[in-house]
Amino acid sequence: MSATPLVSVIVVNYNAGALLAECVTAVLGSTVAVEVIVSDNGSVDDSLARLRARVGADARLRIVENGVNLGFARGNNRALPLAGAPWLLFLNPDCIVAPDTLGCMVEALEAHPEAGIAGCMVRDPDGAEQVACRRAIPDPWIALRRLLGLERLGGAGLDQRHLPPPREPVTVEATSGSFMFVRRAALEQVGPLDEGYFLHCEDLDWFVRFAEAGWRVLLVPGVEVVHHKGACSGGDPLAVERHKHRGMERFYRKFQYRRYPRPFSWLVILGIRLHLGLLVARQWLRRGRTT
Repeated sequence: MSATPLVSVIVVNYNAGALLAECVTAVLGSTVAVEVIVSDNGSVDDSLARLRARVGADARLRIVENGVNLGFARGNNRALPLAGAPWLLFLNPDCIVAPDTLGCMVEALEAHPEAGIAGCMVRDPDGAEQVACRRAIPDPWIALRRLLGLERLGGAGLDQRHLPPPREPVTVEATSGSFMFVRRAALEQVGPLDEGYFLHCEDLDWFVRFAEAGWRVLLVPGVEVVHHKGACSGGDPLAVERHKHRGMERFYRKFQYRRYPRPFSWLVILGIRLHLGLLVARQWLRRGRTT
């Protein structure tokens, strides 16, 4: 390796196709010294072959082939012992960085030593801001406001894109799990991602744990990346929804269950399960109409 890496980039891949090679090539073109660890969750497409063909024998890249789909949290954690840099970026394989992205993130966190984890402005390929890059931690009241269409009337909400974007780095409750830039010292205190989640909500869990440990969650608005959302999760929509709702229930039980009277929390959990049941029923009905 030509230089000691300043940033270790961990990419969990699951059938990302050509985007994986594009993602890794962009990272390797960074203006700071990097290493990339790709943790492959048993992909059955040609994403690894495309990556090897494009990158070649670049010593800055290591590929860990897990053989099976370990989920997002375990896939990241499996690669973590190989990461040796003082800064870490947990990056989705469908997320494309610019050459100066990582350097700018290092500068931002060095200027804010109280920040343990940070995100940036995550945009669709057409330039639109994605909802996840600045958001509140969900709770039952936010969910109710969203259901009734009252988010834009003020107050905390999951979707904050109607608010003017900040001009300087600011503290947020949560940012996008597709791009999580982490200070190693903070990670060593907070611990790795919770492997009890398979897909969805493990990022929210992490943001809460960083905040509870006294670290700021920072949004750096001057840095932008492009996220081709959903490239690794489009194969089985129902499976994705099952994992998402299980993650929602785990998150609620872990952080919010004891805040409310027990009967209310039972209703919340019942509501999560009923919502999943409705989604499954709708999908079955649609399939029945097309056969």
